[in-house]
Order: sequence, then structure tokens, then C-alpha cells
Amino acid sequence: MNTHATFDLERLAAANASQATRVLMEMRDARIAGQRARFGPRPVIGASWDRMLANGVDPERDYRTGVLSTDEVERRRQTSRLKTILPVLREGLLSVADVAQHIMVIADADGRLLWREGNKSVLKMADGHGFDVGADWRETVVGTNGVGTSIVTRRPVQVFAAEHFVRSHHPWTCTGAPITDPRDGRLIGVVDISGPLDTMHPATLALVGSVAKLAEARLREGHLTALDRLRSVAAPLLARLDGRAVAVDAHGWTAAVTGMPPVDRITLPKSLTDGRAWLPSLGRCAVAPLPGGWLLRVEDDEAAAAAASATTRVVVDVSGERRWSVTVTGSAGCWTHELSPRHAELLYLLGTQRAGRSAAGLAADLFGDPGRTVTVRAELSRVRRYLGGLVAHRPYRFHEEADVDLVLPDDAARLLPHSMAPAVIRARAGAVP
Repeated sequence: MNTHATFDLERLAAANASQATRVLMEMRDARIAGQRARFGPRPVIGASWDRMLANGVDPERDYRTGVLSTDEVERRRQTSRLKTILPVLREGLLSVADVAQHIMVIADADGRLLWREGNKSVLKMADGHGFDVGADWRETVVGTNGVGTSIVTRRPVQVFAAEHFVRSHHPWTCTGAPITDPRDGRLIGVVDISGPLDTMHPATLALVGSVAKLAEARLREGHLTALDRLRSVAAPLLARLDGRAVAVDAHGWTAAVTGMPPVDRITLPKSLTDGRAWLPSLGRCAVAPLPGGWLLRVEDDEAAAAAASATTRVVVDVSGERRWSVTVTGSAGCWTHELSPRHAELLYLLGTQRAGRSAAGLAADLFGDPGRTVTVRAELSRVRRYLGGLVAHRPYRFHEEADVDLVLPDDAARLLPHSMAPAVIRARAGAVP
């Protein structure tokens, strides 16, 4: 017997799924028992089985950790970049999944299932296998599977019947493909198509992999659009500056540059705030927030002294009926960002409560419900994309060193007139928010 011999899984499964399952079961049982089998598993599956044996995963018992709470699932959904590509994944896979008796699941980089859609009868079957929203489908928890194995290998993987390490998953076939963030190459999640083993089709692997790549392309388009927006703000500022300066997004990708050769990307520290920082490629820099990024001014001694004496001024203008803005003036110059109604409410509240406000307190101010912290945190995460370190947290507040001005309407009754936030309604009535 040759333990390195393999068989054509796709051809055998298409011709006789039951026979393919029996052969795979023989392979799996032999590997678990440390014995020789007539055939060896596919390399990606064999490597996964070896990891399971090394990690002590029980091949007979379907062990599960706790499912995430509804609030935690919603928090992860709101803060994940997967949210922005849901339309691409649905358009590319859902109609096919429904007809083929499959379901589509989308998991984050931790292997937690955040979305689950598709054929209704298969969804009911999945309920009995722990394939629920919030469940943990890492390899170390549930063994070899389309979600967890794709996270480990960082490539599309199809797992058929007894290729699943844990026995209770043998009636299933699943195909997962990783999705990475083009800005930094980090894994952000996995899209997976799963269904009963008799629905297995070899073309599913290519389909899921192609749709995942299409989703990554959409993320790249979004990144380029964001860089263009940053460039439109930064270019006028750079034109007025002497010396060397560069505008970068939060991941260091360059949007505009002056006084120095252009580079595609600059390595940034994990934590960057308004003020000063030393960067390996630039040296000492004055750092100022921009909408969607940072302005880095390479300092000489004279520039450093000027930056040290500069104070960042933030003007939150909520005096209008339909248009509101935040304007930031500092050592890097001046820029303005137009606010959405929700962000106008949030910055108004932070401007009136300089000592800070907890997420629960802001949820009560905005919705009359202190339990809606997930929404508050998600919105403030978006605010920090353009205000950066000017908005601190724990509690949420404007940075102590920022000079904050709040521009209000002449008549308090006209404050954010369309807002239904309880705190704003009280302020319109003349009460302290």
C-alpha cells in the first residue's frame, strides 16, 4: 500500500458520492489510528488533520464554545469591512446557493459567523450542527471545515464529507475562501458555501474563490476612492506649506506629497495621535489629523519650535438647519469636514460635555436607551476616521489639549431641528443637555 497515493475526489464524488465518502472515512480513521491506508488525503486536508491531532481536537465529539451575544454580533458587523462587500457576496453567491441547496455564511477573521443566508431547508439543517450566527468555526474548535481551514491556509478550500475531521460534520460539504484587506493584507474574514454532501459540485470552489476576489477588488476600489477624497483635502494644504510634507491614510498609503520624492506607502506606528512622532522613513514629524488620514510634516529645528507652540482649534458648527461642519485648524493648516445628522448630534454633545461621556450615556442622550452602545461605538469609530486622536475614549470626549468652539444657532429652538435625540430636544427647550 502506498500512503502517498491519492484518488480523484472530484470524479469519484460526482459519480458516486457514497463511495467517495466511504473511501474518505477509511483515510480519516487510518490517520487518527496512526495506520496506513490505501490512499492518502489531499495535501490541504492531510495537513489540517495533522493540526487537529496535534491540537487534541476530538474527532468524535462536536465541542463548541459559547455563541456570541446579539449585541456583540451586531458590534462586529458594524465595525467589520465585510459589511461593505455584502452586496457583492450576495449577488455572486446567494442565487446559486439557493438553487443548489446551499447556504452562504460569512465569518470574521476570528472564525465567528456574522451572516447566514440561503436555502431555507438547509438553514434548518444547519441549526442542528451549530452553524449559527455568532458561533465559533475555527479549526481548533470544530476541526477541519471550510471556514476554519481557509483562515489557517489563507486560500480557498473545499471540504467534502469525511474530509471534515469531526464525525458530526460528515453529512456536509463546504467551500470557503478567505477575504483580505488590500490596504494591509490582513485577513478580514471568510465567505463559505455549505450544504448536504450530495450537493457537492467541483465548480463551487472556483465560484467561491472568484467571488471572494471580486469582493477584494471592490475593497480596493473603495480604498482608492478614499485616497482621492483625502487628496482633495490635502492638496490645497500642501500647496501652502514649505518644506517636506506628506498626506497619508490611516494605513500609511500616500495621497499627496510636497518637497520630497513620492512614495507609495509610509510605515506608521500602531498608535498615531495629533502632535509629534518619529517615523523610520522620515524622522521627526509634526502630525495633524485630516479627514480619513494624517498630515505628516518633516521637522527641522525651526519647524519643530513652531509646531510646539501651535494649538489645535476645533470648531463644531451646528448653527445651520440642514448643513453642519467641523473645522480643524492647527500647525498643518485648516480643513473642514461636512457632518452627517448623526455626527452633528454626537459632536454637539461632546462639545457641551467636555469632561466626557460614556457609550451608555451617549446612547441615552441620542436614543433614550442606554443599551444601544453598539450603534454609538460604531458611529464614533467613523468620527475618529477623520478627527483621529482629537476624539478620545473611555470616556468619549474631545482631547483635553484641543481648543473646542461650538457654534450654535441664535435661537436655541432651531438647534438641529430635525433631531429626535432626547438630549437635543431638551436643549431646544432651554434645558442643559
